[in-house]
Amino acid sequence: MRAYQAADLILLNGAGYAAWTGRVSLPSSRLVDTSAEVADRYVAAEDAVTHSHGPEGEHAHGTTASATWLDPTIAVEQARAVRDALTRARPEHAGAFDEGFAGLERDLLELDRRLSEIVVTDPALPLLASHPVYQYLAARYGLDVRSVHFEPDELPSPGGWRDLQAVLEAHPARWMLWEAEPLPETAARLRERGVESVVFSPAANRPAQRDYLSVMAANVRGLSRAYGRAQLP
Repeated sequence: MRAYQAADLILLNGAGYAAWTGRVSLPSSRLVDTSAEVADRYVAAEDAVTHSHGPEGEHAHGTTASATWLDPTIAVEQARAVRDALTRARPEHAGAFDEGFAGLERDLLELDRRLSEIVVTDPALPLLASHPVYQYLAARYGLDVRSVHFEPDELPSPGGWRDLQAVLEAHPARWMLWEAEPLPETAARLRERGVESVVFSPAANRPAQRDYLSVMAANVRGLSRAYGRAQLP
């Protein structure tokens, strides 16, 4: 907390992602909510679950869905907010910030194009999600997705399987999106029900060896499987 309090800028995702910030004292003049300008595009969450993802600490899947970056067009606006905040703090480097933002914007819009091209091949395809974290992905691309509460590293409880069966009866999906690779036994039991598994990482953590764009590139390849397309490069 001392490091945060001493920082020149504290960049927040917004949309209620960093729930812990409401319980600590931070200098408001240095806080930047990167999604504030797109608050009108926030998506309501179906339920409220607070938990932790690695070093980011505690955050919430609450009344507002928080994984805004799964819509690359919102991520562009968040990157723009970061660029603007950095420029205000270090105006002598404005040119470098502009150049970096321009490159990132191109990459994000290309990602948006690739995801759109996949989904448009079968926009009514029913999908399952192992967790309610894909709201912005669904809103951007019109995905027909229903969520359960399965953890990739835990076997679902009998009640969890019953909940899944109830969902399948009204929503005959053949693919489930997972935050990470599910246990082989879980994947096998899903396959018995006619459901295949594909990883679409919500990129909630900073990966050890990769970055957001490389994680999303892998997600594009995975999603292409669900939509019956050849593996994309």
